[in-house]
Amino acid sequence: MSYAIETIAEYIGARRIGKHDAMIDWLLTDSRSLSFPEETLFFALVSHRNNGARYISELYDRGVRNFVVREQDYAKIKQENWEDLNVLFVANPLQALQKLAEIHREKFQIPVIGVTGSNGKTIVKEWLHQLLSPDRNIVRSPRSYNSQVGVPLSVWQLNEDAELGIFEAGISEMGEMDTLQRIIKPSIGILTNIGGAHQENFASLQEKCMEKLSLFKDCEVVIYNGDDELICNCVMKSMLTAREIAWSRTDMERPLYISRVIKKEDHSVISYHYLGMDNTFCIPFVDDASIENALNCLAACLYLMTPADQVTERMARLEPIAMRLEVKEGKRGCVLINDSYNSDLASLDIALDFLVRRSEKNGLKRTLILSDLLETGQEPLSLYERVAQLIQNRGIDKLIGVGPELSLCASCFEETDEHYFFPDTPSLLTSEVFRTLRDEVILVKGSRIFNFDVVTEELALKVHETILEVNLQAMVDNLNHYRAMLRHPETKVICMVKASAYGAGSYEVAKTLQEHHVDYLAVAVADEGSELRKAGVTSSIIIMDPELSAFKTMFDYKLEPEVYNFYLLDALIHAAEKEGITNLPIHVKLDTGMHRLGFAIEDIPKLIRRLKNQSAVILRSVFSHFVGSDSPDFDFFTRQQIALFTKGSQELQNAFPHKVLRHICNTAGIERFPEAQFDMVRLGIGLYGISPIDNSIIHNVSTLKTTILQVRDVPQEDTVGYSRMGHLTRPSRIAAIPIGYADGLNRHLGRGNSYCLVNGKKAYYVGNICMDVCMIDVTDIDCTEGDKAIIFGDDLPITVLSDKLDTIPYEVLTNISARVKRVYYQE
Repeated sequence: MSYAIETIAEYIGARRIGKHDAMIDWLLTDSRSLSFPEETLFFALVSHRNNGARYISELYDRGVRNFVVREQDYAKIKQENWEDLNVLFVANPLQALQKLAEIHREKFQIPVIGVTGSNGKTIVKEWLHQLLSPDRNIVRSPRSYNSQVGVPLSVWQLNEDAELGIFEAGISEMGEMDTLQRIIKPSIGILTNIGGAHQENFASLQEKCMEKLSLFKDCEVVIYNGDDELICNCVMKSMLTAREIAWSRTDMERPLYISRVIKKEDHSVISYHYLGMDNTFCIPFVDDASIENALNCLAACLYLMTPADQVTERMARLEPIAMRLEVKEGKRGCVLINDSYNSDLASLDIALDFLVRRSEKNGLKRTLILSDLLETGQEPLSLYERVAQLIQNRGIDKLIGVGPELSLCASCFEETDEHYFFPDTPSLLTSEVFRTLRDEVILVKGSRIFNFDVVTEELALKVHETILEVNLQAMVDNLNHYRAMLRHPETKVICMVKASAYGAGSYEVAKTLQEHHVDYLAVAVADEGSELRKAGVTSSIIIMDPELSAFKTMFDYKLEPEVYNFYLLDALIHAAEKEGITNLPIHVKLDTGMHRLGFAIEDIPKLIRRLKNQSAVILRSVFSHFVGSDSPDFDFFTRQQIALFTKGSQELQNAFPHKVLRHICNTAGIERFPEAQFDMVRLGIGLYGISPIDNSIIHNVSTLKTTILQVRDVPQEDTVGYSRMGHLTRPSRIAAIPIGYADGLNRHLGRGNSYCLVNGKKAYYVGNICMDVCMIDVTDIDCTEGDKAIIFGDDLPITVLSDKLDTIPYEVLTNISARVKRVYYQE
């Protein structure tokens, strides 16, 4: 649903500056999540550590024109003197966001399920979606958006087609639930359980339970475990007027009586009695938590009058919610399990179970790297005694504790074979214990403030005498070179940083491009995108070659996939729905003549129908790929491609109310076909200083250099290198340099086929290029050990190497090994 900006200003009681018409579809609180700037309203939220007003300039450059800002930040806006903004000034942007969502919710007279509790909220929500979505158009919280910010963003997704809403509500202190209740206004309430998570701000479990139950004060029905004494007592004290469906495994008088639960090897059989009828269903899980979650879902389905046979059929097909544990291959024979998502006893137990199963498969030692468990509300000694018991029960061989609390409670872990304690993460990283981890399955389990990501990555300094120097200023100059060719200043730019930014190193390049306000970055695979996110890159990122196995990575790190056929589209929609994702931006590729990847033009009507029949993904852009825009020989065919793309992209745009970005121009297309620049262009090899039209160097970005290791005199009758291929024609001085084909120096350049520069003079490669070293002839060059050798750079264009290899500069750049150290500088 769209709202006029003046209507929103009235709803939230804002003082408005700017009279520009705007229709708002999207609310934004995190600049990294920006997808549709034209229809976005950014709320500049304020926290103890940050102020969203800091990101207004960046968002403005990315196309956002509508902002909600604190009154006291007026000076920051006025100082920038933007004339085309709509700024809504309020006392508190968070409260304004919540008020807007509350008003939006009032427009819908549909059943809404509110789910709260200590654990299981997300699973119940997602399983309800699996069970009920075949019959209803459901809007639900994305992932675990259950906070004071997440709930209003979730409820904002309600639209005219919604038939049921399912929203989570999470709290961490007293008084928070009242706000969430006004926003969600559930008609059906589900209380999953009450446990110790986030207990520190509550005087007792009873106090926390009463606070959570306040979500249901206006509900028609409340669902909960009737065998839980604490919950039952609190429900009675809360004086709720709602009907109760308190399911029970012991009390036949309860509305929903669970008469039998039989656990098989890989499934559970559950029998129940409801409204005088007996039925049985199976779920593909055997753990108690899954059974309890399924029973909460059962009660909701029955209340919504889902036929028992449909419940039985769909329960059997329940899918597990994706795990948060990440497994990575480690150094020195180790396997790493990263679980830094949350830190409490329940999640520790789950992670330890996963660790044990992983170690049984690999036969490796079991190691736990654990930080202080924060926000549990428990007395440390008692808490870590329970942790020690868990560790003992799971047979952990080695404990590495990080944090002051764990260190103080070290005596609790004396029964563990090996135990070590460090006050903080840097102390661990520099320790002998950390350096000698070998042949172990290592669970890294920590609260986020301990920055355990650096532990899982096991950062190590790469020592290599060969370096690639990257001139970031030259890259910016190339960016501006092509920006100057754009007919319209509002045309957006996608910068290709795939293949480690064409060998230059994606992080520093991406950060620099972000600072210069490019609109999108593009990488090949999701792992490249996630690494950029981990490094702090917040720009929008397109995944050009999405793999089905990497969907979760794309969801977790807000990466936007290219979609080129129905198989990929359907798999993506299914995975997104399973994860609770809605409105994931996608970029649809059309085949206009490349015949590599892309939807056929005649498939567009079917594509439109498929996109309209779901809410998991949303079309952000449509694009195609030129076959030969760099050569006049193909100009007739290129213009055919442009015409075909214009027709197909316009058909897609006409089918959707929101703006769909169109792009077909690559680097050569920007220059040679400005009429086809459309809404956006893709800048690739030109960004790195090479014109694809004539292979000329614009501004050189990358210089590959190394150091002479040794110089020796070799008689004319001797040979140099493997297979005696280095034949000499005179007594020679031969230098060895530490670069070989494992670094990306192609073997075909050897045997005198090409050269490097030593002190400005040509030094030809002698003999075969080895894996790690090659030899050069420096007979006529005044040089010594330690002098530099330039493989390519300002004075030796990379095109010299690519011409010798009968290839393109792309291949030479992208073949530079990851072990070559990158050094970045800006003139």
